[in-house]
Amino acid sequence: MARLVFDMNVSLDGYVDHDKFMPDPALFRHWIEVVRTATGQIYGRKLYEIMRYWEQDDPDWTDDLREFAEAWRNERKWVVSRTLTSVGPNAALITDDVEAAVRRLKEEFDGEIHVGGPVLAQSLTDLALIDEYRLYIHPVVLGQGAPFFAGPCPPLRITAHERIGGEAIRLTCVPE
Repeated sequence: MARLVFDMNVSLDGYVDHDKFMPDPALFRHWIEVVRTATGQIYGRKLYEIMRYWEQDDPDWTDDLREFAEAWRNERKWVVSRTLTSVGPNAALITDDVEAAVRRLKEEFDGEIHVGGPVLAQSLTDLALIDEYRLYIHPVVLGQGAPFFAGPCPPLRITAHERIGGEAIRLTCVPE
């Protein structure tokens, strides 16, 4: 049975914003491995549309950027949206009964299925479907933006912490 993991880079004050801070090279390599080894990724519409950037090729990309793009393209993707009518390669659309669809994915697959996007993660948290939260905390204070936790969640228990790269700390929590 697959485990559902919500993991994103987050500021000290709890916000996620890919435009405000970036992972250092060591953390970026870590993310390449996360994507490469994941069973798949469930995206909300907004984050999926941002991530479609990796479908292109850019001659100015570094080797690491090319490697991430390749891993992302090869990863299974499921996109939760009521407004999209189609999705790109290696992706499937979930348009209704998200709970049943995600439960089915958890039953059909092994490994880790990652959740992309705080709003979707909150919906899955409300349904008690998230098995683990991984916050990649950066020493940045944003003061505003999209929060990692888009609403209340059950009490969490810290199960691990690890420094990754020069500045990020991965904090792993599970629902109690």
